[in-house]
Amino acid sequence: MFRNYVIIYDRLPDGAGVELFCSAVRHETTIALSTTRNERHMPQIYVDADACPVKPEILKVAERHGIEVTFVANSGLRPSRDPMVRNVIVSNAFDAADNWIAEHATNSDVVVTADVPLAVRCVAGGSLVCGPTGRVFDDTNIGMASAMRDLGAHLRETGESKGYNAAFSPRDRSRFLETFDRLCRRSKAAATGTGDQK
Repeated sequence: MFRNYVIIYDRLPDGAGVELFCSAVRHETTIALSTTRNERHMPQIYVDADACPVKPEILKVAERHGIEVTFVANSGLRPSRDPMVRNVIVSNAFDAADNWIAEHATNSDVVVTADVPLAVRCVAGGSLVCGPTGRVFDDTNIGMASAMRDLGAHLRETGESKGYNAAFSPRDRSRFLETFDRLCRRSKAAATGTGDQK
């Protein structure tokens, strides 16, 4: 009995080189579809999809830029008919989704997550990271974001804070759209070596 599993659903364009493989490594079963890609790294978008409130916005912007999206969660994802959308279902093991994203996101990929520890790992790997509210995580602020998260956790543990989160607002959604679009443009520019990478 395998303790952990990863299932990758992938729909690919006609004519794409496809290899279906199954592997069982370190108590992990993987079912995946792989494609033959160009040597140049093409930008990818990785989404920490559990309770993510901006999935439609992500798909809209990603389609405009022609960037493949991978949603990662431990449940609740339906296979998409869009060949540029991939769903990854991971186990319920602690931090399974975070670990998968951190292991696959590379330099100049875009990562969407509200999880600060995951953001720390992805920023360290060179990814462009933002939260669902449009907050950017980068080298200039990730240390402070991590410290504030730890402080908040401490205050909740000691009962000094109730830990209520503000409701997701239309302003948050608008800010996310603007930020995410900018990061996608930066990601494409970095991949091609052209355009504004700031």
